[in-house]
Amino acid sequence: MAGSGSKTAVAAAIGGNFMVMIAKFGAFAFTGSGAMLSEGIHTFADLLNQILLMVGIVRSDRLPDDAAEYGYRSERYVWALISAVGIFFLGCGVTVYHGISSLMHPHELDHIWWAVGVLLFSLALEAWVLYVAVKAVRAEAKGKPFIKYLRHEADPATAAVVLEDFAACLGILVALAAIVLALVTENPIWDAIGSILIGALLGFIAIWLIVRNSKLLIGISVPPSIREQLLHIIQQNPAVEEVVDLKTRILDTETFRIKADVRFDGEALAHKLEPSLKDAWEKVKDFQDFRKFAQEYADDVVELLADEIDAIEKRIQENIPQAKHLDLEAD
Repeated sequence: MAGSGSKTAVAAAIGGNFMVMIAKFGAFAFTGSGAMLSEGIHTFADLLNQILLMVGIVRSDRLPDDAAEYGYRSERYVWALISAVGIFFLGCGVTVYHGISSLMHPHELDHIWWAVGVLLFSLALEAWVLYVAVKAVRAEAKGKPFIKYLRHEADPATAAVVLEDFAACLGILVALAAIVLALVTENPIWDAIGSILIGALLGFIAIWLIVRNSKLLIGISVPPSIREQLLHIIQQNPAVEEVVDLKTRILDTETFRIKADVRFDGEALAHKLEPSLKDAWEKVKDFQDFRKFAQEYADDVVELLADEIDAIEKRIQENIPQAKHLDLEAD
């Protein structure tokens, strides 16, 4: 199941952004402010994005079946990628276009204090949504450095909400500054500049999300710290001589697939079998006895090898709960 923190953060963002969007478009209708329209489009893009994120979370919760034996968890990356592309074209594209249009054909602003009031209300609501999202990420991080966890390990839906709401708060401050400057200088060009800056901010967030989700869809390796932890656990087993090959893939933020080819130390395995080996050897009287002894010894070696692999896999899963699909093979 998807983390409850992700669902809480996305649900809070959907509710908060819907109210903010209505307020911003209402303020634009009163004032004609380009920055206000940009903020309305910004929030509309965020709302659509968060609805898509919720669709991805719900669909990714489906249980594995014959069509997808590893489950549907990575489907959330598809929806997150679609939403990020939408932010880029709808949010960034329309906002920058409107800003450039206002820059070329400036017009006077009306009812400016309506815009200021709506922006202050929006800032308070967006700050609350950002607080909910940050709280969810901190709970998932479990003491790990916040920024590092957000960049490399956080659920894409939660990371998207945090980034979008941070951008929303920053965008509101830009819009406030643009409107105040336009009011003080009596020059509407500042309003157009604010609109372009908000569009550029949206573009930056969208590109980051596109890159992040593209990597997760391709199937990136686990973080270097977890890879080192894996190697340490495997090499700690006295029967392991060398890790010949280690491949990892993040299926989703809660599920890793790990494949390792391990060369075992035959001498260490033989040492573990030595007590039973002596007893069996003493019973050898002729070739038939020796043949039986060899067969039993081969079975014992295979069993011991399987036990060692099981012990390593158990230790990995105790220390790295996300390692749910393990494939350790003797080289």
